[in-house]
Amino acid sequence: MTQDAGSAEKRRSIMVNAYDGAAATGLGAADRELIARRERVLGRPYRLFYREPVHAVRAAGAHLFDASGADFLDAYNNVPAVGHSNPRVQAAVAAQLGTLNTHTRYLTDGVIDYAERLTALFPAPLSQAVFACTGSEAVDLALRIARRVTGGEGIIITRNAYHGTTSAAAAISPSLGPGNEIPETVALVDAPDSVRGPGGDAAGAAFAQQVEAAIADFAARGIPFAGMIVDSVLSSDGLRLAPLGFLARAAEVVRAAGGLYIADEVQPGFGRTGSWWGFERHGLLPDLAVLGKPMGNGIPISAVIGSPELFDRFGAEVRYFNTFGGNPVSVAAANAVLDEIEERGLLAHAERAGERLASGLREIASSAGDGRVAEVRGAGLFLGVEYVDAAGAPDPAAALAVVTGLRERRILVSASGTFENVLKIRPPLVFDDADTERFLDGFAAVSADLGG
Repeated sequence: MTQDAGSAEKRRSIMVNAYDGAAATGLGAADRELIARRERVLGRPYRLFYREPVHAVRAAGAHLFDASGADFLDAYNNVPAVGHSNPRVQAAVAAQLGTLNTHTRYLTDGVIDYAERLTALFPAPLSQAVFACTGSEAVDLALRIARRVTGGEGIIITRNAYHGTTSAAAAISPSLGPGNEIPETVALVDAPDSVRGPGGDAAGAAFAQQVEAAIADFAARGIPFAGMIVDSVLSSDGLRLAPLGFLARAAEVVRAAGGLYIADEVQPGFGRTGSWWGFERHGLLPDLAVLGKPMGNGIPISAVIGSPELFDRFGAEVRYFNTFGGNPVSVAAANAVLDEIEERGLLAHAERAGERLASGLREIASSAGDGRVAEVRGAGLFLGVEYVDAAGAPDPAAALAVVTGLRERRILVSASGTFENVLKIRPPLVFDDADTERFLDGFAAVSADLGG
């Protein structure tokens, strides 16, 4: 398993759907000047989406608005899970900010109340939480725990994974691009491919065999094994959801070799798939779970969830401190997110809305009759549409054309996957029937244009 396999695909992964000033012919003078100022002060590492970037000035629910008042349907942004500018989150943050905001080295009520509430959503023995500010920090901590507890170093990931941007998280994020070096202590395995690979039990068996081979390769090279971390929906690999149970099978192999299995729930967690956590779909009990992004609806908060046994073993030798991880204001936002999910029935809504959206996408793709859509797949309000050419090969150009066409109709999605040929659709969980109809109408129009 070479670390530079698929370098061309990885190169695309940092360029797909990115702003290109030379191609942006429709931008007004004010936006061009703002982009020039941005590039001067923020530098080259930052990327803007779309040939013509969206200049948002306010947002509500599943909608963004520009300075002219034009309404953009946000079908991509999973961070504001309970909606942009959510009133309950706003009120909770404002009230707490006017009362107390300090670090977790002082005794406060909110972080304890929230930790009890959050961990109650996980199966035993996952009953403790350590808070941080970002998903990357939480991934970094989970890796430290796994390596300290097992005494190992080797980590297995999927080939186009994304887990974050700290040094440790970037080292297990090949999707960051060809200049992002993946060390020899990290092994890459291919995600199951429901379009080109075997299906059913054979796919699960093949994935488990790759994990076994990676562990054996670590042993042959004298690298002690620490564990495996997988985004529970493999979103950067193209939203790989099947066969159900393949992650549980891989976790069994990992544990048999003395490693820990870490479920990265930063993208699928908090109801995105129609259940609280993405790992639940696979009948899987992870050793650690990592949370982030939608946890505070945009207010920085993340967590590692684990068992007292693992945390005790780590904490006996290592002092972990995160100045504002789990601060009272972030905890207030996170509590409000749970209130919204529970009181508005957003788990069931995500499942129903996702089924309706997926059904509509399949109907439109089938009606097109051109075979460009190889598969529509999804879980709750996390959906992927995979594009192929006439020979059945991945077609990133088609996916990008659809992304661009939808952007022209003020509907926002992106593309991902090993070949960047999969539409990535993951709107806020408050995506309603009118939003769904608008999205499907836009998708139908773009699909017709693509076929023509």
